[in-house]
Amino acid sequence: MLQDSFATRLVAWQKQHGRHDLPWQVRDPYRVWLSEIMLQQTQVTAVLEYYARFLQRFPDVAALAAASVDEVLALWSGLGYYSRARNLHKAALMVMEEFGGQFPAQREALQRLPGVGRSTAAAIASFAFAQRETILDGNVKRVLTRCFGIAGFPGEKAVEKQLWALAEALLPADGSQMTAYTQGLMDLGATVCGRKPACTVCPMVDGCVAAQQGRTHELPTPRPKKAVPTRHTVMLLAQHGERIWLERRPPSGIWGGLLSLPEFADSMALERWLECMGQGDVLPSWPELEHVFTHYRLIITPVPARLDTLAATGVQESAGQWIPLQQALEAGLPAPVKRLLQRLLA
Repeated sequence: MLQDSFATRLVAWQKQHGRHDLPWQVRDPYRVWLSEIMLQQTQVTAVLEYYARFLQRFPDVAALAAASVDEVLALWSGLGYYSRARNLHKAALMVMEEFGGQFPAQREALQRLPGVGRSTAAAIASFAFAQRETILDGNVKRVLTRCFGIAGFPGEKAVEKQLWALAEALLPADGSQMTAYTQGLMDLGATVCGRKPACTVCPMVDGCVAAQQGRTHELPTPRPKKAVPTRHTVMLLAQHGERIWLERRPPSGIWGGLLSLPEFADSMALERWLECMGQGDVLPSWPELEHVFTHYRLIITPVPARLDTLAATGVQESAGQWIPLQQALEAGLPAPVKRLLQRLLA
């Protein structure tokens, strides 16, 4: 029965075929935690460069806690899901203030940190402290649903509850195997049991329900399809000399806390705003730019404008600021805004 041999097979496979050269494969809980937050909904290849830069600037949790949120967001710019960066900073402060600068070893305590859910806390506890805790991220859900023939969308509460129970039952009895076991779960899902599984090299193939029944294409059960809505916005690239007007977005929501271009529902609203700011010219719109979020598509119409003179009483400075264009590119910006400013500079 696969359940009885699952952990033994996985550990043996990981030691021979798994990944052993990732920079966060260490016992340091700070480095493990940092990597786990970055790897949430992001591929390893995209994280490697950001991870190295973060460690160079923030070598430990004390350095991260001492930094400003703006510094953290600037380094995070381009990695997406910016709430992770804000939570990263909040969690660093919490580790310093509530845990004396030391990460707790228990999953339940780790889960108190902002941005750390059950699976992420389990990964930190397993890798850094060899705790017998199971992870259950997207890769693991794919492995378990296929190996054990579990139907139903894994995001549904009932299915997820079933997967958590199974994942806990599969844990090796020997805590010293936890690092290899947990890494093996990640490696198997990322390198073998992907969307197009390589069943011939999988250590579970002779006991895998999906492989034996020809169901790898249908498991895990996909999310019920919903129409992805499309939203439209007009973004203004207002220049005064060598400076660009940027506004700080609200702390929550899309691109929370980042500097961004002012947005308008239509060109008339944009022109009224410009009239309040001063005198100048609105230039022809650039081609539309599409940016895809998890739940909707955003179509951006970029409108450049040059202001020759500023009004004495324009838009309140608290709503935004004029920033030298080159300096703006070094700040924490949403990825599409950064692309627009790079084009403007070019």
